Amino acid sequence: MTTMTTQATLNANKNCFYVIHPLDDAPEEKCNTEGLGLMPLSRVVKYSLLSLRLYLILMGGLVFYRVMHETGIV
Repeated sequence: MTTMTTQATLNANKNCFYVIHPLDDAPEEKCNTEGLGLMPLSRVVKYSLLSLRLYLILMGGLVFYRVMHETGIV
């Protein structure tokens, strides 16, 4: 009976995982992205990103106009 208990205890210790907080852990090496170059994009992705950029510029312009209108400048 005692051998079964110690065997179970040994098996339980093998599956034991210790949690280490990231601040207490050793720092990891960061990726070096200098030599990667540009990412190849398909035509659809380029147009999607361009339309998103134009949309954000337009919304920023509308916010700017609204602020100028509320302050009485425009």
